[in-house]
Amino acid sequence: MPPKVKWGILSAANIATRHVIPAMQQCEWAEITAIASRSIEKAKNVAAQFSIPKAYGSYEELLADGEIEAIYNPLPNHMHVEWSIRAASHSKHVLCEKPISRNAAEARRLLEARDEYGVKIGEAFMVRTHPQWLRTRELIRAGRIGKLRSASGFFSYFNTDPANTRNIADYYGGALMDIGCYPVKTSRFVFGDEPERVFACIERDPSFKTDRLTSAILEFPTGQSIFTASTQLVSYQKMQFFGTEGRIDIEIPFNAPTDKPARIFIDNGKDLYAGGSAITESFPICNQYTIQGDLFSQAIRENKEVPNPLEDAICNMAVIDALFRSAESGRWEVPEPL
Repeated sequence: MPPKVKWGILSAANIATRHVIPAMQQCEWAEITAIASRSIEKAKNVAAQFSIPKAYGSYEELLADGEIEAIYNPLPNHMHVEWSIRAASHSKHVLCEKPISRNAAEARRLLEARDEYGVKIGEAFMVRTHPQWLRTRELIRAGRIGKLRSASGFFSYFNTDPANTRNIADYYGGALMDIGCYPVKTSRFVFGDEPERVFACIERDPSFKTDRLTSAILEFPTGQSIFTASTQLVSYQKMQFFGTEGRIDIEIPFNAPTDKPARIFIDNGKDLYAGGSAITESFPICNQYTIQGDLFSQAIRENKEVPNPLEDAICNMAVIDALFRSAESGRWEVPEPL
């Protein structure tokens, strides 16, 4: 096996310290070599906590480290593209947190940077490679629920902290960007196509000005997907896919558990009482962030495509852009093609 890819973490954001760093330290293809923060004290504290060899007090210092091969970028949304391009200009491969940019036009700049600097850049949609999602798509493509015609999703949590980046409009927070992007991504993934037009209804927080309740319809060539995302509702998540002969429910679709098996339920609808006709499929305990880190690192070592390439990320952002336009216009909007 080739040597592990040496990674640097660009900031000590919560998602990095709570999820990504611990998970990537279990990788076979990756090792975390350095972390940077705007505070050297914070960087040193996190480095000590996770036994990371190097700590830097600025992002620039990390990018200048010639030993680092790849960067994980969990900065706030409005900083994703700028610092991903800076990393690419230092010949670093980049795994950037979702949503990859503020809009599709900005994401296209990453394509130019990727090609100019000859690096790999991908979006950190860890759900894309979780076994439960791969199996769901496999079953649907095999016709297990007949023809796929509809999808339904819900993703919510309650957070009214004004200092939280998700509640800061200038940082491009809000429900659609933070969590609505997941049902957009997974609907596109399972339908295997792009929506032809979309419609959205948005309610904004009167103080934060971010969208706190967003509902949407995506019209695909072969069916429809509907979902609601909220930053001020009870925590909940669900994705369901409905076909002419059955349905598939993904129990915990986005924050899949790391301490117990993930489960999907396949139901032919013959017994509506308490899901009496449902068949349960369980998946061995795994960490989707570990899988993500390994697959991205393997793509670097073997010069293969990354799990969530920029072309797909741009298409996802184009749908999000169109949903925002629809909420303003009150009309169906068409996502702009690549």
